[in-house]
Amino acid sequence: MTPVEVAAIELDLLLEGMYRRYGVDLRNYSKASLRRRIQIYMEKKDVDCYSDLIPLLLKDKDAFDMFMLTISVGITEMFRDPPFFIAFRKQIIPILKTYPFVKIWHAGCSTGEEVYSLAIILHEEQFLERSIIYATDFNSLSLDVAKKGIYSSDALESFNKNYLETAPKSSFRNYCQEKYGYFKLHDFLQKNIVFSTHNLATDGVFGEMNVIICRNVLIYFDKSLQERVFTLFTDSLSPLGFLCLGSKETIKFSELAPQYEVSFKQEKIFRKITGSNGN
Repeated sequence: MTPVEVAAIELDLLLEGMYRRYGVDLRNYSKASLRRRIQIYMEKKDVDCYSDLIPLLLKDKDAFDMFMLTISVGITEMFRDPPFFIAFRKQIIPILKTYPFVKIWHAGCSTGEEVYSLAIILHEEQFLERSIIYATDFNSLSLDVAKKGIYSSDALESFNKNYLETAPKSSFRNYCQEKYGYFKLHDFLQKNIVFSTHNLATDGVFGEMNVIICRNVLIYFDKSLQERVFTLFTDSLSPLGFLCLGSKETIKFSELAPQYEVSFKQEKIFRKITGSNGN
């Protein structure tokens, strides 16, 4: 048996152990992506193989939490991919305004930057008060960051640059206060956001949503897990609801693709055209 084959067995054992011990299911995540991220943690701990992590992570919850924070850290920023937010502002919100109240699920919200971006867009379009955003992630440590709404001032310039490309109606600095090398987003943006843990790999339907946003998450899943998540989203999305994916993601090749039409191809926004019974 080659070293590569042995490493594959060790990785499978590690993921199985984590699932049995903590209920965190990474078994159907992209193995290539997992290996890259786990390697970062292994270098921090100065260990050479996956099997060395098994006793550490299964016996030490604090070590496991730090491991999860390392491998699930999101590559995210406020107003990431400005064309998406422009389309949402100019095309989607006018449709949503025909409803008295809307529910939005932001799945895989990581540390919350894109959730607050959405809240700002809704506020500027005078629709935040008629919306509720359910922001979920499987990583409780990332959610803790999101709930606080505090980020490094080092990112402020790039966040503002993105914001200026979304046809803004205000100044980004009107939404935050900077102090001691950090900036905190104003509390009113949180009023209509509910943060909670939810694991796309294991948990179930999340209400009946008018919009589901899950951007740049599915690229880390294998085909079977992607299909599970698309089923979950379809069952959670109300008829004529919108599904918003990342720039490298699509529902086109899913078995559920016939239940959707493409609303905005470049921005990867799809609309569910079937009822809850699939007709």
